Amino acid sequence: MVCRVLKGLLVDFAGVLTDPDAGRFYDYLLAARERGVRTALLSNAPGASDEVKNTMFDYFDALVFSGEVGVAKPDPAVYLIAAERLGLPATRCAFVDDSAANIRGAVETGMVGVHHRSVEETLTELGALFPEP
Repeated sequence: MVCRVLKGLLVDFAGVLTDPDAGRFYDYLLAARERGVRTALLSNAPGASDEVKNTMFDYFDALVFSGEVGVAKPDPAVYLIAAERLGLPATRCAFVDDSAANIRGAVETGMVGVHHRSVEETLTELGALFPEP
């Protein structure tokens, strides 16, 4: 078994960060960044206002919107763009989404896929993937 240390976390917006319990997820993102985990928002949205982007930079090192990069999930190219913006290879990243098809696209690039069903389950899985030192 090959053990790889994950350094990047890519997160979908709709369905994950819009979850009723998403405040806990935002807290996790802040703590993960403090521990050196690089984070990216990866959304199939056309883009976001500067105001929204400025707010998101509190939680994310990179913001990738499909409408701005010209490719959308589940196309593997969009995950590679997000990983590149984090300065990491895809194989050092995990991707969280509520869509199984989108997770498959990420896994095709070598990322670890996390299927979001609830904040509690996702945070438990991320705790195993990104253990605290």
